[in-house]
Amino acid sequence: MMIAVPGVLDADALAHVRKLIDAAEWVDGNVTSGHQSALAKRNRQLPEESEAAQQAGRIILDALGRSPLFIASALPLKIFPPLFNRYSGGEKFDTHVDNAIRIRRGTDFRVRSDLSMTVFLADPESYDGGDLVVEDTYGAHSVKLAAGDAILYPSSSLHMVTPVTRGERICSFFWMQSMVRDDGERSLLFDLDQSIQTIAADRGQGDPEIIRLTGVYHNLLRRWADA
Repeated sequence: MMIAVPGVLDADALAHVRKLIDAAEWVDGNVTSGHQSALAKRNRQLPEESEAAQQAGRIILDALGRSPLFIASALPLKIFPPLFNRYSGGEKFDTHVDNAIRIRRGTDFRVRSDLSMTVFLADPESYDGGDLVVEDTYGAHSVKLAAGDAILYPSSSLHMVTPVTRGERICSFFWMQSMVRDDGERSLLFDLDQSIQTIAADRGQGDPEIIRLTGVYHNLLRRWADA
């Protein structure tokens, strides 16, 4: 399941994030790569321990915590602190799969990567290329969103970033462990939740069928959730 989450960062939050990270020192993007990724990846990245990255990451996490669409689609249990990368001058990230377990350097904090998220931080008109291409059973899907928007997709999927041939692609990226490990079960819960919200807007939350469907949703979540 791929879900676009529009407007994660409003104009003020986006400007604040960009001010923090644009002034920071960037390094080779392979500082966080596994063996496979290191062979495919050519970009720059903020170090995990960078104060700018940590401050900007907190802004993004706070914004996501206020997004009902994100909560409903991801059902997050643990989120790896956001990282930041930039591509220019032909830099790219060839087809790869994200590591199953992400460990925060120097700590015992670890996340099973059920879902990956990319938050776009540059105006798509300011650069050419740099599309995130995600493969699933229905083919390859190319994503290039407005600054402040985000895309959520299974970490198990094959994906890539196409070469940036003009300008600079700047994004935040990170992984999360969902309360519901299985993507199919998570998708069913998301569809049920969205249907409940749509019907409730018409009938009201007190409608007996809304109450019944809400009970079904929570009983399924209770059956499938790790937490």
